[in-house]
Amino acid sequence: MVDQIPNIKLIVTGSSSFELTGQIGEPLTGRKTTLTLFPIAQTELKTLYTNYELKTKLEDYLIYGSYPEVITQNNNDDKKNILHELINSYLLKDILELEKVKGSKTLIDLLRLLAFQVGNEVSLSELGQQLGLDYKTVGRYLDLFEKSFVIYNLRGFSRNLRKEITKKSKYYFYDNGIRNAIIANFNPIAIRDDIGALWENFIISERLKTQSYTNIYANNYFWRTWEKKEIDLIEEREGKLFGYECKWKEGSVQAPKEWRTQYSNSEFQTITPENYLEFL
Repeated sequence: MVDQIPNIKLIVTGSSSFELTGQIGEPLTGRKTTLTLFPIAQTELKTLYTNYELKTKLEDYLIYGSYPEVITQNNNDDKKNILHELINSYLLKDILELEKVKGSKTLIDLLRLLAFQVGNEVSLSELGQQLGLDYKTVGRYLDLFEKSFVIYNLRGFSRNLRKEITKKSKYYFYDNGIRNAIIANFNPIAIRDDIGALWENFIISERLKTQSYTNIYANNYFWRTWEKKEIDLIEEREGKLFGYECKWKEGSVQAPKEWRTQYSNSEFQTITPENYLEFL
């Protein structure tokens, strides 16, 4: 259509985009522009609210996420219903139809396992054992979730040091509300034991939005040693390394000694509820 119909522009979105990505054979290099539309970003909300107002709404974003239809609701029950509808009718529908997966239960079980492991390294073999699947099948499902923008894969960083872990990955959800809906937990922060994971997921997903919308070109990693010294997010850009540690509780944290010694030209920052809007 683009080649043969003069003066036409096509906008391909949603499941159409997902299907074309997997099935189109002819390359569109030089004839297309890819626009990635995430759930609403904090940087976008800054145009509507002051920093103080955004911080007063922070718990809501951590629990219910930032899908447009969700954040425009005033009633929490309505937000929950919309999130459950998103999971059952939209996010999984494309995968079930396009990949001929027999049932959604296995996919939901896999997402639930990932939801409980946010911020931790994930082993495909262990996931497969828990689900009764071959690790290659688990890998294929995870790849589908990535392509449909449900989860994001963060790999380990290393400059080939023996003490650094690189083989495993961490998986984060593009939206906190989807993550909480999958585990059916919308409890307030005060009575949750996973606030650290919620905060880490929120910061990393919001940073991805900022990178995309403001043209920050970076390779993203996490860093961890066998001695369990770690940094949540590493950005490799501008010929330097930038390390970020996500901490819900106030107070600055120093970079691990091994990191400072090996990567002396790097920068490091702790991201807390006090300074996150400046970071994003």
